[in-house]
Amino acid sequence: MAVHKAENPEAAKLSRDLGWLAALGVILVIAGLVGLIYTGLATLTSMILFGWLLLVGGVVGLLHAVQARGSNFFWLGVVVAALNIAAGVVVIGRPEAAAAALTMFAALLFLTGGVFRLVGSLVVRGPQFGWTLVQGAFGLLLGILVLASWPSSSKYVIGCFFSLSLLFDGLGLIATGFGGRKIVGMVTEQHEAVAKPTPSE
Repeated sequence: MAVHKAENPEAAKLSRDLGWLAALGVILVIAGLVGLIYTGLATLTSMILFGWLLLVGGVVGLLHAVQARGSNFFWLGVVVAALNIAAGVVVIGRPEAAAAALTMFAALLFLTGGVFRLVGSLVVRGPQFGWTLVQGAFGLLLGILVLASWPSSSKYVIGCFFSLSLLFDGLGLIATGFGGRKIVGMVTEQHEAVAKPTPSE
């Protein structure tokens, strides 16, 4: 007599959730590829999103500060929230200027990080000497290239980084989703093989 194989509802739900995770990864990969093609639009989009995050975060922080107005950190919370709200309004109102300022800041970070890595690798000469030296040289070169073409570089640098972040995050979600579904399938098959009744003699 054939034995009907009951599907594990928890495994099925987990498999569906991992499938949705992989689908979200595909959407992020597509968005990242589109952003790499239209870097100017990606820059403006990322700055507007950043501005709204600052604005919403400032409003939420202000509400929390009002709720905790009896504490010692009330005025600090109000000041931080007001600064976030003001910064969000400025970024949303002038995304191009905000992108230029953020690009300058990123270039300076690349420069200082590259210099510190180069000097540190030459002074310490640890086991990761070669890799640290390459990282420092790359950061220094990237900072110089961004600064050399600033402010025109602000039209594509932020958008390029934002799109690459979406692309790699999407690839990670796809790998997690498909890999997780494969593991769930293998575990389910092993569980069914163990639970399968032996035929009676």
